[in-house]
Amino acid sequence: MAENEKTIMLVCAAGMSTSMLVRKMLDAAEQTDVHVKIFAASASDAQDQLAAEHPDVLLLGPQVRYLESDFKKTLTIPVAVINMQDYGLMKGDHVLQTALDLMA
Repeated sequence: MAENEKTIMLVCAAGMSTSMLVRKMLDAAEQTDVHVKIFAASASDAQDQLAAEHPDVLLLGPQVRYLESDFKKTLTIPVAVINMQDYGLMKGDHVLQTALDLMA
């Protein structure tokens, strides 16, 4: 991992739909020469993944938006819910930009 590489964590109910979005985000990052690590976790595994990976930003799938306030209370990193339209249409470039903006 590059020293200045940022880590983006996505959380959804089961981790399945966000894994497709991760792929699209990685494609967008590659095309724009942005060096990031992006991974998805299920809501039930989120705490373990946060502890293991120490992400720089946490993005929540719209279906787990109810977790936002809990994460914001306990984390010192930016936490946001992914735009529902970007999520539904799997707009990896938009979601990547959201994450980058949150870390700026």
